[in-house]
Amino acid sequence: MPLAQEDLELIKQQVGDYVKDHISDWIAEQSLGKPAVVYEIELRERMVRVEEELKAQRALMREGFESQRTEMNLRFEQVDKRFEQVDKRFEQVDKRFEQVDKRLDLMKADMDKRFEQVDKRFEEMIRRHDRHFMWLVGFIATGVGVVITAMRYLPLAGSGAS
Repeated sequence: MPLAQEDLELIKQQVGDYVKDHISDWIAEQSLGKPAVVYEIELRERMVRVEEELKAQRALMREGFESQRTEMNLRFEQVDKRFEQVDKRFEQVDKRFEQVDKRLDLMKADMDKRFEQVDKRFEEMIRRHDRHFMWLVGFIATGVGVVITAMRYLPLAGSGAS
């Protein structure tokens, strides 16, 4: 026989009331026969233990974070020290370059002095050669003059002798 909608609603209400009235007993039976009050106490104890464990985990996490922060600070300090060492090395390199610059300046000054000395020697040599050249030119001119003079007078002497 088919049930009307009202009958279905009534049955649904009765089943729901029955389940509500007996569910705590059924749960207690399933948890080894413990009554609902004992089960509730056990649940509360478990919740307290879970909360305590969470607090302990939180404390461990804080300690871990703090140790990581400390390690990071140490690492940053080490990196800072390394940068300071690199800076010192660069300063040493700068000093070396300054020394090399000074040496090059001294060498340049020394080379300039030597070039000046060579220039002076060259000028003296040119003056000496100029004097010798002028002496040679004078000697040749004198010789040519003597030859020309002699040629003027030699033909006369030769023409009278013939």
